[in-house]
Amino acid sequence: MEMKQRRPVYYSEYLQLDKILNAQQPESEKENIHADDEMMFIIIHQTYELWFKQIIHELNITRRIFKQPRIPNNSPDIFNSVHRIKRICCILEIAVQQMTVMETMTPLDFLDFRDLLRPASGFQSIQFKIIEAALGLQYQKRYGQNYYLSQLNEKDIARVKSAEEEESLLVLINRWLERMPFLKDEQIWPEQSFWKQYREVYASGLLEQEKGNLETFDKLFMNDADYPADRQFAIEANRSALFIMLYRDYPMLHLPFELISSLLDIDEKLSMWRHRHIHMVQRTIGKRVGTGGSTGSQYLQAAADSHIIFKELSELTSFLVPRHSLPVLPEQLAHSLGYK
Repeated sequence: MEMKQRRPVYYSEYLQLDKILNAQQPESEKENIHADDEMMFIIIHQTYELWFKQIIHELNITRRIFKQPRIPNNSPDIFNSVHRIKRICCILEIAVQQMTVMETMTPLDFLDFRDLLRPASGFQSIQFKIIEAALGLQYQKRYGQNYYLSQLNEKDIARVKSAEEEESLLVLINRWLERMPFLKDEQIWPEQSFWKQYREVYASGLLEQEKGNLETFDKLFMNDADYPADRQFAIEANRSALFIMLYRDYPMLHLPFELISSLLDIDEKLSMWRHRHIHMVQRTIGKRVGTGGSTGSQYLQAAADSHIIFKELSELTSFLVPRHSLPVLPEQLAHSLGYK
C-alpha cells in the first residue's frame, strides 16, 4: 500500500508564529499613551504562561505514572517521573531568572501604563493556581481564601475547582510511599525492630537542647495512635520517606531519593520565584495595592510563607543520623536493595 505523502512542515506555520507574534496588544496603544515598556511587560507574562502550560503537561504525565496501582521495579516509570520533575525545576529556575528582565523596568516606566491594567492581575493566572493544586496545595491551606477566587470569572472558577478535585501529586506520592515494602516484612523486622534500633541511635546523637525532637520523633515514627491527624503524609509514607533518605546509597533507592529531592527542589524554586517577585513588587510599587486589589507585597509575602507544598518531607532532615551510625540492614534486605 502506497503511503500518503505528508505536506512539508514550515517553521512559522508549525510554531503558529502569526498567532503568537500578533498576540501583543498594549492597552497604552489603544489609549494613545506613550508607554514603551508595556510590550516587554506583556511578553514576559505570556512567556510565563507558556512555561506554566509546559509544567502542567509534565505534572499530568507524572501523575498518570503514580496513579497506577503498582509500579514495577524494572519499568522506566520512576526514572521518567524523576526526569519530568527535574524538568519542572529547570523551568522554575528560568521563571526566577526572567525577573531580571522585568527589573529593567523602573517604577516610572511601569506607572506609564499601570492604571490601564486594572483590575487585571497576575493573581488571575489560572494556570498557576492549577499548578499549585496539581502539586498538592490544598484550598484550606491557602492564604487569603476569600480573595483566591473573587477576581476570577465563572468559567475560570470552574477550571480551578475542577483541578482541585483531581488527585494531586502529593496524594499520589503518599500512596506510593505507603506501598513500599522495605519496612513491612515482619520476618525481617519483627515488632518494629528497625524503628526501635533507629530511635536509640537517633536519641544518642541529640544535643541537650534538641531532646524535644525525640517526642516529635515518637509521634511521627513510633506510635501510630499519636500520629498527628493534620499531616498530609500517612505514617507509613513518612517512615518510607525517611528510610529512603537514610539508605539512599543502595541502588534500589537511588531514584526514590532523587524523586524526594526533586519535590523539595520544586518548593525551593517556587519560594525563590515568589520572593524575587516580592522584591520586584516592593521596588516597583512600594506599599501601593496591586492592580487586582490585593495588598501587594504583603499578600505575596504571606502566601510565600504558607504555600510550602512538600514541607513535611523537608522536615524529615531533622531526624537523620550520620551514615556510620545507621543500623546495619539485614542481609536479605540489603541484597534486595542492591544489584542482582
